[in-house]
Amino acid sequence: MHPTVNIAVRAARAAGDIIVRSMDKIDHLKIATKRNNDFVTEVDRKAEEAIIDILRQSYPEYGILAEESGLQGEGAEFQWIIDPLDGTTNYLHGFPQFSVSIALTQKDRIIAGVIYDPMSQELFTASKGDGAQLNGKKLRVSGQVGLKGALLSTGFPYHDQSYLDTYLKTMKQMMAPAAGIRRPGSAALDLAWLAAGRTDGFWEFNLNAWDIAAGILLVREAGGIITDFAGGDRYLETGDIIAASPKVFPEMMKIISSSVKGSAYAERKGI
Repeated sequence: MHPTVNIAVRAARAAGDIIVRSMDKIDHLKIATKRNNDFVTEVDRKAEEAIIDILRQSYPEYGILAEESGLQGEGAEFQWIIDPLDGTTNYLHGFPQFSVSIALTQKDRIIAGVIYDPMSQELFTASKGDGAQLNGKKLRVSGQVGLKGALLSTGFPYHDQSYLDTYLKTMKQMMAPAAGIRRPGSAALDLAWLAAGRTDGFWEFNLNAWDIAAGILLVREAGGIITDFAGGDRYLETGDIIAASPKVFPEMMKIISSSVKGSAYAERKGI
C-alpha cells in the first residue's frame, strides 16, 4: 500500500472512532444548518480536525480541501480532499449508512483514495495504478450486461430542488429496465459499493468534490467507467457523475444524455 494511503487510512480510522463514540450522544449534539436540508454537527468538525492533524503530521506541505474548513494551501501540487462524515443526515437519525472519505490529488489527478464505513469497519482503499481493495481483498466491478436486471444506486436532490423534474426523468427511464434502484444516502459508499460489485451503476447530480473524489478512484481501479454528464472528466468541477461497470455504462449514458439535454440544468452547467 502506498505511504499516502497508509496515512489516509490512519486518519479515516481516527475520524471513524470519533463518529461511533458520539452516536449515543446524538440527541445532545450541536447542529447547524448550512443550507436547505444540509446539516453540520460538532462531530463533523471534530472528525475533520482529527483527519487534518494526522495528514499534516506526515505531509505538512500538501494542500487541503475539506467540507467544513474549506480550502487551505491553494496552488499546492498535492491536495487532500476530505469529507469527514458523508451522510450526516443519516447519522443524525441513527440510520447506519455514513462514511469517512479521503482522497489525494496531484495536479488535479486523483492518485489515492480511502473510504471507511465505521459501523461495518469496511475499509475501501485505492492508489492509482495499483487497484482497489476492501479490507485488503482486491475489488472488481460487476460483470452485469446492460440495464436489464441491474441494481443501481443514486442520490435524490435535497438542498437544491430546482432540477428535480430533470432528475425524476432520468430516474423513470433507469427504473423501467433495472432490477431496482437504491438511495442509501452516502455517495462515497455508493461508489465504494459499485467498486465492490454490489451495485452495477450509480448516477447523481450536483455533488461536491469531497463526496466523490475517493470513490471515483475506487471505481476506476476496480475496472469501472466514470464520466460527467457530457461524457467528459469534469465531475469534480460540475458534481455530475455517471459511474458503472463497462457493459452497463453505455445505456446509462444514453438515458442521462437524452433526459438532461435541453433542460435548464444543462444550460446552467454548460452541458
